[in-house]
Amino acid sequence: MQQVQKGFTLIELMIVVAIIGILAAVAVPAYQNYTLKARFTEVVNASTPFKTAVELCVQTGSCVAAGAIVVPATGARGNTDVPNDSGVSGNITSVTVGAAGLITVVPVAANGIAAADTYTLTPTRTATGGVTWATGGGCKTAAATGGSIC
Repeated sequence: MQQVQKGFTLIELMIVVAIIGILAAVAVPAYQNYTLKARFTEVVNASTPFKTAVELCVQTGSCVAAGAIVVPATGARGNTDVPNDSGVSGNITSVTVGAAGLITVVPVAANGIAAADTYTLTPTRTATGGVTWATGGGCKTAAATGGSIC
């Protein structure tokens, strides 16, 4: 009479455990980087109303002097439609707009994001009267992810 094998052999189980271990070693760091970038999305989105306002201000000429972008100080922005600087909100410590239209967003230090991981947008006026933006700040050199988180 022939005996039918029931269950798995020890070697088969060890192979399955090894495969799961290899997959976990690759997936966990990738997932951590993904979640950090997802949390940083709130920081990037906080700049949107300020970015739109500066673009509109430049296109209407309210923030242009001698061909350069000039945004009045907070509280004196009057008819420029650029909102005053913003304070703490959610995961954002502050949002400021500098004299040359530089937008700086400082995040709350939590969940893998440091206060030094600022997000900056630097405007440049184009020849056609539009605006191009360059991103920068501490988020570009975030060491926690081995690269940019913005």
